[in-house]
Amino acid sequence: MDHSEAKRISVTIIAQNEEQRIAKAVVSCQDFADEIVVVDGGSKDATVEIAESLGCKVFFNPWPGFAKQRNFAAEKATHDWIFFIDTDEFANEELKNSIKQWKAGKTADADIYNIYRIGNFMGKWLDKGENLPRMYNRKVTSIKETEVHEGPEPEGRKIGFMPGILWHDGYRSIDDHVIRFNKYTALEAQKALSANQSFSLMRLLFRPVLRFGQKYFVHGLFKKGLAGLTVATLWAYYEYLTQIKLYELKRVQNSGVAE
Repeated sequence: MDHSEAKRISVTIIAQNEEQRIAKAVVSCQDFADEIVVVDGGSKDATVEIAESLGCKVFFNPWPGFAKQRNFAAEKATHDWIFFIDTDEFANEELKNSIKQWKAGKTADADIYNIYRIGNFMGKWLDKGENLPRMYNRKVTSIKETEVHEGPEPEGRKIGFMPGILWHDGYRSIDDHVIRFNKYTALEAQKALSANQSFSLMRLLFRPVLRFGQKYFVHGLFKKGLAGLTVATLWAYYEYLTQIKLYELKRVQNSGVAE
């Protein structure tokens, strides 16, 4: 493989019923992508048509879970370097330029690159984000099979950082946020059960409080008014739901054993 091929990037996006958001995600990657692969889980709206109209390669795969769907998308890609985003995310100019600089060979090599993501809530962009592994070489790693918060397997891999911001325009409504948190906490609890984690009353009592403190004070959400207070409260709720759902799963598991 020559150097130019080694620096080509396939952007992968998994989608379902995202006609309102997918165009912005796709367009934000067109400056640096050598191809954009969209895997649709069975949209009933115009998601597929919009993606195709923007030049994306679109594949259908019934929803198998986050990690499996992302790995399916990577398998359908032409190039070994994978940059994956969601339909409600988009790259800023600095990130676009950083990736173009990397393609030109002006960035230290790594197997996986972390990218800084910042979200919004109730119309306000938050000050504090998180580093997430979003670009990787599929020849040396793949998305780890896990129920939630999936990403490329980092063990034994060289991790780099790609300057710039991946904006996460994920807020739709309070109702939607609660629905998604309910789904993700179920996955978190199942993940903990699969890892044979025991239920702890201390975690149930203190993790929500600690998470609220982290988000509201450490991450500075107190500066965001009602939006910040709501985000911090929802994250406390997320922690409580995860722990109480683990308790419920453990009780069912133990009752099955008892029988």
